[in-house]
This record gives sequence, C-alpha cells and structure tokens, in this order.
Amino acid sequence: MGLDLNYQSNKDVQMLTSDENRCDALHIRQSTQLYDTKKLSRPERKALERKKKQQKKNGNEKNGKKKVQPKTLKLHSNNISELTKDSSADDVIKAIKRSQNRHDVHDLRVIAKFLMDEVDESFGFGFRGSLLARLAVAALHMSNDGAATCEIAARAIEIRKTEYKSSMLPMESSAIIRGLLRIHNVTDAFRVLDEELSLPEDDADIETPENQELIKHRVYSISSIASRHFFENEPVLAVKACKMLTELGPIVHTCGLTAEELNMPWARIIQGAAQCESARRDGSLEIDESSPDVKLPCNLVFSVLNAMTSFPSNNDDETYEALSNALVRRTLFNTGAVSMEGCPEADRGEAVFIGRSNVGKSSLVNMVTNRKSLAYTSKRPGKTQQFNYFAVNDKPGKEKEVKYGDYVPGDKDPDSFYMVDVPGFGFAKVPEKQRQAWSDFLAEYIKNRSTLRVIFHLIDGRHGPIDEDNNIMKQIGETKPDNVQYVIVLTKADKNVKGPNVTNMGKVSKDVLDKVIDTARKNNVGTAPIILTSSETKLGRDEMWKYMRHAAEA
Repeated sequence: MGLDLNYQSNKDVQMLTSDENRCDALHIRQSTQLYDTKKLSRPERKALERKKKQQKKNGNEKNGKKKVQPKTLKLHSNNISELTKDSSADDVIKAIKRSQNRHDVHDLRVIAKFLMDEVDESFGFGFRGSLLARLAVAALHMSNDGAATCEIAARAIEIRKTEYKSSMLPMESSAIIRGLLRIHNVTDAFRVLDEELSLPEDDADIETPENQELIKHRVYSISSIASRHFFENEPVLAVKACKMLTELGPIVHTCGLTAEELNMPWARIIQGAAQCESARRDGSLEIDESSPDVKLPCNLVFSVLNAMTSFPSNNDDETYEALSNALVRRTLFNTGAVSMEGCPEADRGEAVFIGRSNVGKSSLVNMVTNRKSLAYTSKRPGKTQQFNYFAVNDKPGKEKEVKYGDYVPGDKDPDSFYMVDVPGFGFAKVPEKQRQAWSDFLAEYIKNRSTLRVIFHLIDGRHGPIDEDNNIMKQIGETKPDNVQYVIVLTKADKNVKGPNVTNMGKVSKDVLDKVIDTARKNNVGTAPIILTSSETKLGRDEMWKYMRHAAEA
C-alpha cells in the first residue's frame, strides 16, 4: 500500500505552529517535490522570510560584518518622496524648489537635516556648497513661517562659508544677500557683501571673466540694497548704497562691462527714490540724518543720478522717463528779461543755456525736461529775443500768481530752480545795437547773478567753435565766479553718424574735438567737461542732469 506524502505533509503543517516548525514543513514539501510554492498561506510565507533574514544576519555577524540600514528622510512630495545616500543633487534641487514654492516647512527641515548632517562635502560631486546656498535662499524666502527657517538659513550660510569658501559663486552670494534683505537683516547682508563679493586686489586683472562676474553681482547686490530701502522709506541706507555704486562706476568701465551686459534696474531704483522723496516732501516721512558719512541731497533721486552717470549708459527711454518725472514735476514760464532789473527774485539756483543762434538751445531745454514745447523752437535764427526764465518745481498754483497776480499760499519745493534760455549770438537777424545789448547783459549776468550755478555753452558738434563761441568762452573765462560750473555741450552729435535713431549714439570728429579743447584752453576754461548731445536721439540727457543738479541744490 503506497504512502500518501502529500496528505502527510499537509497534516504536518497543520500541526506546526511556530516559525521554525512552519519552515520545516515547507522543507518537507520541497524535498518531496510535491509542493507548489504558490499554495503557501500568508503566515507560512512570512515565517519563511523572517527565517531567511535571521539566517543572513547571523551569517554577516559571523563574518564580522554588520549591515548598516540606509537612513531615509521622508518628504511630502510624490516626485521626490525621500532623500537617501543614493539621492542626486538634482533630486535635492527639485525638493528645495518644491518646498519653497509651497512653503513646506517640514520638507525644508528634512532637506536641511540631509544636507547638513547626513552627507559630507563629496555629495553631489562637490556641489554641496551650491545646494546649501539654494537651501539658505529658500529658508530666507520662507522666513514668515517661523524662526526655524531663519536658523536653517544661518547654519547653511555658515557651513558654506567655512567649508566652501574657495568655490563660492558670486551669483549664489548675490541671491543670499537679496534673501537677507527680504527679512531686513541688513547687517548680515553687508557682511556677506564684504566677505563674498569684495573687490579684487589692486594688482589683479579685473578684466578676467571671473572678476567681471564678481563685480557684476556686487553691483546687483548693492542695487538691491538701494532699491529695497528706498521703497521701504529708509533713505539713509539707500543713499549709502547709491554712493557705493557711484564709486563702483569707474571700476565697471575699467573691467569692460557694458550697459547691455549689466542691464541695471535704474528705472526701478529711481521710482523708489521718487516715492521716498515724495513722502519726505509732504512730511509723512521722518528721517534720521545723524549718520556722519551720509548726507542726503535736496532730492533723493540725485543720489541715483550720481550712480547712474558713473556707469555705462544705454540711453534708455524708460529710465529717463522715470528720471525726468522725478526731477521735473512742474514747469512754468516765469518771465522774460532784457536787463538785470527784469530778472526774477534771486531765490533759487539757475542753469543758463547760451550759444550761437540756431545751435539748439530751446530743443535741449525741452529734451532735458522731457517736455515737447516748454521752450519755443524755430528754424529761423534769433527767435529767442530775451532771457527766458523757466521755473522748475515751483509751488503748486504758481501760474496763477504769474498770470493773474493772485497770491497763492505755499512754498516752492526744496529742489526748485530756474532754467534760463538766452538769445543766440552770431546769425540772429537783429540790429547790431540789440546784439551788443544782449552781450553786455550776458556779461553782467554771469558776473553778478548771485544764484547762477551752471553755464551750459552749446556748440554745434558738426563744425566746432566759431568766432562767436570763442568770444563767449573768453567772456566766461574772464568773468565767471569760482562757484559756477561751466560745461561745454556739443549739440547735433547724431548728424555725424548714419543710421536709425535707435542705434545712433552720436559722435564728433577728432578735428572738432581737438578744436574745442584748444579753444577752451586758450580762454582759461580748459578744465570744462564736454558732453555730446542730440535732441533727436535724446543723447546726453542724463549727463546734462549730472551738472544741472548744481542749480537745484543751490
């Protein structure tokens, strides 16, 4: 009679209850080759798995090897659900971006623990320093979610500075500075600026791509400081930042960075300064001006103008629109004078525009004020027959006093000044007696007008100085007071360049420039700055304001 092994093995399994017995029963079935493993019950399978794990563990311990289970750090993300030693730098970047976008503090903490405690400097093929920078920026972005995120940022910045100082990228440092400014941590922002974005040594080659990148991001960081503090009505720190930018301008020129490469946010900085200045004028902003190294200008926008004119210019319309709107809020034709007695009260600074007939004085006045017809322009030489006084930023309602004689209460703005358009010399179709009267008036005006601060002498950039220009220079050299700035303005510079206005940046020939310099030197005004302008392409408008501000500050 044969033995029913199948029956016997089933019976044995039913009788065994421990893990060891269950596994023995399994081996009985396998030895008889009458057992199909798919028919094992769940308790039997689990018992077998546990026994195999235990046997493997015992074997490792006998060989002196103890298996270390990999640590896993769980994330909320379905895409990157956990971080392990096998995670890549790209995984960490994706996790940081997600936590920042969703303000997921839990994931941020997990990422911080992983990057700062679980991996060493070799993680991500040496990119751990950059990952720490990204982590710091994300933590600063989420600072409103609690102090823990700021602590994460501080520790990440410190580890990065300590362990990766030689490999820190300027772009990362700039991003960290903007993050610190977000949480109003100005002290640490300046510290990072000084430690990580300091200028190269004096003997270093600043034209290398590495130093250009460093200088560029230093500029961006300081621009962020200026912009943020203007918009937050903290003008002292903003003006300090603008002063730093002004000092950086020549270095930017030297290292070869162009306006297009920098793409500076001048328009935004100007808008912030204008907003801050508006609050200052209406009295809603109280300013602590006790800082010994920062003196606030009469208009905060002038601090931005100083920085802007020290940098390469791309003659941007949006930037100048913001600048002119901030500096010229109101304009008014005040009076026309033909003698010193007819001049208005000397209660503010004055900038005068002189030059031969039809050289473009009225067009230049309109250009710098961003007005279409403040000064009347004509193709007929000599149209201007008197000293025309245009008041800039006089008190609101002043036109009623001028037109009707009615008194209007209030005061002119602190940066109010006069722009004076005088008659042209040379080709004006007027009697010689009239021409001489203008000349005598101009000589007396330059010598005795106490509020005169700037003289703009306009010379045609196509031809250079003629006899009349020489006479004007001679008169100015003999009578100009020391506190008056004399500026030579070469007009119509676009006429020397072929091409559309968009790309026409203007120029003058070497012969014309040499002639201007030589004439100025002979008439004792050889140190005068020279500006190229064009009312057609708007060239030189910001440079004009660089000197016109002297009248506003008088």
